Amino acid sequence: MPNSLTIAVDFDGTIVENRFPEIGKPILFAFESLRKLQEEGHRLILWTYRHGQHLEEAVKFCKDHNLEFYAINKSYPEEDFDDTISRKILADIFIDDRNLGGLKGWGEIYQSLSNNNKPVKKKRKSGLFGRF
Repeated sequence: MPNSLTIAVDFDGTIVENRFPEIGKPILFAFESLRKLQEEGHRLILWTYRHGQHLEEAVKFCKDHNLEFYAINKSYPEEDFDDTISRKILADIFIDDRNLGGLKGWGEIYQSLSNNNKPVKKKRKSGLFGRF
């Protein structure tokens, strides 16, 4: 896994429960995991179906939960394109509840993307019949 990733993250059903057009409750550990990934140097892009007022509400909701994105619905902040059409963006990873197999838990997502994960060596145990 590279040291720094660009990660596109969906909003409804991924960061918060899917209650569109309202904003659902935060999904357990979503904000905490995303903030930790940012602290490790990963770039986060909010990649959502929302637009206009609904998008502004989602961005504000994230800011209120201490999460700001590198870019919103585009590959980088300065990008200029026709935002009335949908298109792909440049990202290493996409996190979305619509993934094949659904959304993993945020703890598992964090563990698979974190730079802090190092293989854990198992200690050998001594028992009645020697070491095993």
